[in-house]
Amino acid sequence: MSSLHCFFNSSIGRKWIVSITGLALIGFITVHLLGNLSIFLGPDAVNGYAANLHHLGKLLWIARLGLIAAAVLHIYFTMLLWRENRQAHPQKYAVKQTLETTLYARTMRLSGLVVFGFVLFHLAQFTWEWVNPESKEWMDAAGRHDVYRMLVSGFSNPWVAGFYLLSVGFLALHLSHGIASLFQTLGLTSEKLRPRFECAGKIVAWTFFLGYASIPVSVFLKLLSN
Repeated sequence: MSSLHCFFNSSIGRKWIVSITGLALIGFITVHLLGNLSIFLGPDAVNGYAANLHHLGKLLWIARLGLIAAAVLHIYFTMLLWRENRQAHPQKYAVKQTLETTLYARTMRLSGLVVFGFVLFHLAQFTWEWVNPESKEWMDAAGRHDVYRMLVSGFSNPWVAGFYLLSVGFLALHLSHGIASLFQTLGLTSEKLRPRFECAGKIVAWTFFLGYASIPVSVFLKLLSN
């Protein structure tokens, strides 16, 4: 128990927790994006995908609780590491430190908090259906929840679509730095390979942005409509 306590209270242990939970969240982001992109295959595809998810029953809730736990741990230990870093670097080095870090690194806390706020709103709108409660009654011809109509109607609101685009932009900023950092923490890269991992991280991050942004943009351009 003492070794576990030491692990959680060491910088290395906390960085490992942030990295592992980050990997879990990236896995979710990938699967969620692939599911969302089924909207381009038509209402039957995305409604069928959503119905299959709900048929998982308890497994779906276990996955949701696991993701919530990963998100909470990721945020909590990230804030602890940030506080440690602030305490280790006196204020007189603040300007120098800012100049030496990238935009992606400097916005990690801000982008993380924006994304967290967005996730809560996204859940309220499309999962808990608090924003548009009438969407609970929308069914397709097969008697399934009409997720296609719900998504198109939701993104037809320019404020919702704009906030979504802003949030996935912050997500891309967050991942642009986070992906390379987690591989470094896990010892899967080296000083020589780090630039390649950083480049790959940015490519993956902005690919996520393009994928997620494609849905509200397609609704705006009337490529997806009810």
